[in-house]
Amino acid sequence: MANVKIVTDSNSGITQREAEELGISVLPMPFLIGDREYFEDINLSQEQFYEFLETSDSVSTSQPSVGSVTELWDSLLKDGSEIVHIPMSSGLSESCHTAQSLAREYGGRVVVVDNQRISITQKQSVLDAIVLRERGMNAKEIADELTKTKFDSSIYITLDTLKYLKRGGRLTPAAALIGSILRIKPVLQIQGEKLDAFRKVPTLKKAKETMIEALRHDLATRFQDFAARGEMRIGVAHTKNEAEANLFAEELRAAFPTVPINYIDPLSLSVSCHIGPGSLACGLMRVIV
Repeated sequence: MANVKIVTDSNSGITQREAEELGISVLPMPFLIGDREYFEDINLSQEQFYEFLETSDSVSTSQPSVGSVTELWDSLLKDGSEIVHIPMSSGLSESCHTAQSLAREYGGRVVVVDNQRISITQKQSVLDAIVLRERGMNAKEIADELTKTKFDSSIYITLDTLKYLKRGGRLTPAAALIGSILRIKPVLQIQGEKLDAFRKVPTLKKAKETMIEALRHDLATRFQDFAARGEMRIGVAHTKNEAEANLFAEELRAAFPTVPINYIDPLSLSVSCHIGPGSLACGLMRVIV
């Protein structure tokens, strides 16, 4: 049986410390701040990132360099292992396509999974891969299973401010101004490939109600069979909003007493860069049980 190593990136929300405990590897995502490059959870903490985000107009995301990817792979393959590489969704970054291209030079020993997830849902893919590895699957078998279940998840996010969508060019200045004046709270969604608008509401309370109803609808439709088999889990995420995330988790437990909450995590910095602090998110994901 092949020895399978699991690699992901820091968009999964898995820290370097957690990676060591899980027996996996996490590639840190790079950020360009001013004229200096930083790496998530290496020389850039959550706290430092938000300080930069609030005080600098030049915070941008990037993807891991080719050298950093192949150097990690080469070190893991020395003992004859195979690798399952689980990057963030190809619809949100080119890092997945880059990894797929690089993997072609490894003769099948590296399999890149484009299961189109990020943050809490990507983290669940990594945990599922660990379960499948323990069941004796090789790298290709694990990748095939994760690909098969890639759309069995959803994420909903509400923003505290439109400032960062405007800064990133995803919202016109006029629309941002009107939204701020009217105190509009957008609810966004990630269903596989992209971050899209879902609904506009006037208050955080209404935003949370909207997200709960969205989860309820998903559980009654797309995920009905999985929920009946006890295969669905809820995750909560936030950007510099831990206290509100914990309160929201309690509301979700009350709304969905039969669906466990797997974790409450900070959103990955690659998402945070575009939506700013104060956001709140929840997601559903099917787990391998």
